[in-house]
Amino acid sequence: MKVNLKNIAIVLNEPHYPENIGAAARAAKNMGIESLVLVNPIDCNLSRILQMATHHAEDVVTGMEVYDSLEEALATFQYVVGTTARLGSHRGSVKSPGQLARDLIEISRDNRVAVLFGTESRGLANEDIRYCDALVNIPTSDFSSINLAQSVMVLAYEIFTASTEEKQPQVPRLATRGELEGMYGHVKEILTRINFINPENPDYWMTNVRQFFSRLHLRGGDVRLIRGICRQIDWYCTKKRGDAPPEVQPEPRRPLPEGNGR
Repeated sequence: MKVNLKNIAIVLNEPHYPENIGAAARAAKNMGIESLVLVNPIDCNLSRILQMATHHAEDVVTGMEVYDSLEEALATFQYVVGTTARLGSHRGSVKSPGQLARDLIEISRDNRVAVLFGTESRGLANEDIRYCDALVNIPTSDFSSINLAQSVMVLAYEIFTASTEEKQPQVPRLATRGELEGMYGHVKEILTRINFINPENPDYWMTNVRQFFSRLHLRGGDVRLIRGICRQIDWYCTKKRGDAPPEVQPEPRRPLPEGNGR
């Protein structure tokens, strides 16, 4: 069994140079990945991108998606992998490219996966890492900085060659990043309101909460359940204290699947 490459996308966050975009497109195409997403590129000169991508990867370039923000770009993905050269306790558990690729064999069957790369100069910032379900590090010798296109090639190669003969537990269809971000915003409001997290810097204190939920592989129904609990806590706090609840983005209602209604 192999990774479902149709469900894999390379996401470049704020790339600076069109040549790096083109080279990344070519590397992805070489390994069978045809989905490329750009987030707020500094220079998106199409002719320079195509020159590096060559005719071989022209279809990847012409089909690439461009977004203004990382949250918008990742909204439809169920699983996000962030690449990082920096290690530390604040960034949690970091996998090797081989480990990550093997994990994606089952995850990619029914879920869209974004492999996220940061800028050439500084990589992914901490505020970018919060969107990631897993982190991967490419081990090096003395010099940890790797060219963007080289990093894409290493990860794409590992994903392309990963396979297993073993029967693994099937990973269900997961909640999208858009659904999760709505839930995290709701949870942050409630935990701040009940003084569980420090209101001076709630995003910092939410890091462990995000890491905890990421390990659970939440589905859409799980997200709706958690938001329902948040709404009930909200109601109870208002009733007991008489204070006004914070503004929380309501979750859109979805029609019941056919056959489940009455």
